[in-house]
Amino acid sequence: MVATPEKLQQTPNAQQGTDKVAVLLMGYGEVESYEDFANYNEQALNLLTAKFAPVPTWMYPPIAKILAIFDLHEWDHQHGNFISPHNAIFEKQRAGIEKNLQEKWGDRVQVFKAFNFCAPFLPEQVLTEIKAQGFDKILIYPLLVVDSIFTSGIAVEQVNNALVNLADGSEHWVKGQRYIPSFYNETAYIDLLANLVEEKIVRDLAVAHLPSQTGIVLMNHGCPHKAKGFTSGIVESQALYDKVRDKLINKYPLISVGWLNHDTPLIEWTQPDAKQAALNLIQLGATSLVFMPIGFATENHETLLDVDHILHWLRRRHPHVTYVQMECVNDNPEFLKMAADWANPQIEALLSEQALSVNPQMAAVQAHTHSGHQHGHDHDHQHGHNHDHHHH
Repeated sequence: MVATPEKLQQTPNAQQGTDKVAVLLMGYGEVESYEDFANYNEQALNLLTAKFAPVPTWMYPPIAKILAIFDLHEWDHQHGNFISPHNAIFEKQRAGIEKNLQEKWGDRVQVFKAFNFCAPFLPEQVLTEIKAQGFDKILIYPLLVVDSIFTSGIAVEQVNNALVNLADGSEHWVKGQRYIPSFYNETAYIDLLANLVEEKIVRDLAVAHLPSQTGIVLMNHGCPHKAKGFTSGIVESQALYDKVRDKLINKYPLISVGWLNHDTPLIEWTQPDAKQAALNLIQLGATSLVFMPIGFATENHETLLDVDHILHWLRRRHPHVTYVQMECVNDNPEFLKMAADWANPQIEALLSEQALSVNPQMAAVQAHTHSGHQHGHDHDHQHGHNHDHHHH
């Protein structure tokens, strides 16, 4: 730590920028007023639907309007003008991760938040700011448990669109890039989830329910099964569930995954959904049920409203069962510390790596050079060679 000032002094001024890293923490963002809904839905549909559903683009605006009407009904009439706490929690996560990182790196590292669908924090707006502040190394960090084309994939897609629009002539201002796709398999996260569930059971349920009667529904983000060959998050979500289940199963035998799906027509979703999972555990003799979101790090209308709907429905049909709804990890200090720890090796790499030197104008020239005959020749030769190689 003491050596840092000398190191900084040796750095010539021209290099000053490369000693700073902007951490771009990315989340969904949720609109907080009905007026924004149709616009939000249209953006979300554009980015999401393009990945799987056979919906022509001209239909996005009308569908977005219809969805907005459904949303208004659900948020206003059923939930008295519900405002999602998502954005406020995400800001606490940003601040907490930054505080942890700055204890190690000082102000060479700053954390900026970007939301996929919400101005004024759209990726392009935030990257414009990052560029203006003289950062030229970026850690793209979607704060997402699971990596899929619908989550981190959309984040990268939006960053790329923004970087095209912010490119400078013959030398790109970005001199370094790194990426953290997901943390579904991080031991610290898995342990934290299992501990939170167990503490809750011990504190609230153990007095009235035996461990074998205590059901646990571990809720993952629902995934569509067909996504044009893109990964949809099913594999990582399943692995996450298995690891958390392994931590709890010897004490609590009744555990099920519960997928929080969007009920969209024509799309086949992961099963069982959270409601079905609960019914299955009640059938096996659960007298209490704990609902823990493991596939989401930040509270949002799915973890709140959707789960709330399910609990209302279950209480009406099975009033003798005790239902407990748990929070996401949100701004739990342990979580914010581990989230910063996962970023440290990437920041270290960015600060020590050779600066990238990219000329965006070369892209068209390259595409042209690598098209046509020459490419075909290389490809055949290469392929043929590998192929022969296989035979020996």
